[in-house]
Amino acid sequence: MTPLLLAPLGLAALAALLVPLLIHLRRRTEEVPVEFAALRWLDPRPRPRSRLRFDEWLLLALRLLLVACLALLLARPAVLGWHDDTPQVLVAPGVDPAAARAAAGEDAELRWIAPDFPDVADGTPVPDTPVSSLIRQFDAELPEGTPLTILVPPVLGGVDAGQLRLTREVTWRIVDSPALPVEAAPPPAPALAVRHAEGQTAPLRYFRAAAQAWSTAPRFEAATGDALPPADQVLVWLTPGPVPQAVTDWIDDGGTALLGDTAAIAMPATTQTLWADEAGQPLVEGGPLGAGRVLRFTRPLVPAAMPDLLAPTFAESLRDLVSPPAPPPARVDAAAYAPTAGAAPYPLPPRELSAWLAVLIALLFCVERFLATRRKRFAT
Repeated sequence: MTPLLLAPLGLAALAALLVPLLIHLRRRTEEVPVEFAALRWLDPRPRPRSRLRFDEWLLLALRLLLVACLALLLARPAVLGWHDDTPQVLVAPGVDPAAARAAAGEDAELRWIAPDFPDVADGTPVPDTPVSSLIRQFDAELPEGTPLTILVPPVLGGVDAGQLRLTREVTWRIVDSPALPVEAAPPPAPALAVRHAEGQTAPLRYFRAAAQAWSTAPRFEAATGDALPPADQVLVWLTPGPVPQAVTDWIDDGGTALLGDTAAIAMPATTQTLWADEAGQPLVEGGPLGAGRVLRFTRPLVPAAMPDLLAPTFAESLRDLVSPPAPPPARVDAAAYAPTAGAAPYPLPPRELSAWLAVLIALLFCVERFLATRRKRFAT
């Protein structure tokens, strides 16, 4: 262990040690003079040489020690290398607590892989916990050389695409438990908001049919004008001519817009083909624009120019086009996801001793008050 001070300037408070010394010099035990008749007529000019003298050495020492400890508290004493090396056991969500206790032993301290790493006895964490990130965090905050055991179910959820590489060798144990698997809810069907010009309602039938194929309660609405829908809906802009700046700003703020072939807009530099016919010819092109996406048909929305409008796969292809990108897989085979060692250890912060020093200061203050107020001190 290496002692150190996190705020060395706090030692400047040691100058306050002069205060108890001055108090004891000024308030030393008073001496009551007694006059003797035989000495009354002596010459008063010769005087004994005065000397520095302190009374009540124990009380003075306690007060000096108390001031020194207060100054040390301001300097924030700490030590490096003093850490608890008790073996740690982490339990992943999906493992039954009883099975985890049986696997780790009755004396083991079990913690969930969840924010703040709560005790297993405190309940079950939510199933969408970011397991990989939390394991890396716990490993980084654990002292080097401390044994770590991780209990996981056969199928581990909440993982990311990165390899689980830690700073130490861990005991990776797969625990079969009766915990029920968590089924992810299917994503909701897209909501279409179509904006078209007056009298140009022919293409609406294809988008309305697609919305009805996606859900028994289709989310579809069509109108003329340029009123913009909420950001969680897909804007289908079929009005010919330049696209208003308000629409471009709506896309830039995170919206998804599907434009007709007659809509005039500056397409992003990263524009690419997103939907092609059987011959490989593009039907829809597009790319990211700010925080959103802009898509545009390359052909008129009539069956003669775009036969895919009447294809049985039109609704499915349109849904894949306007739906947000699917998140990467978050569930893996736990046996194949076992972590490897070799990551560089993180420097651990020093452990402060302020709490212990505060307790010592409180005890010294109590003793000082006892000695300063005891009855014997004021006896004549």
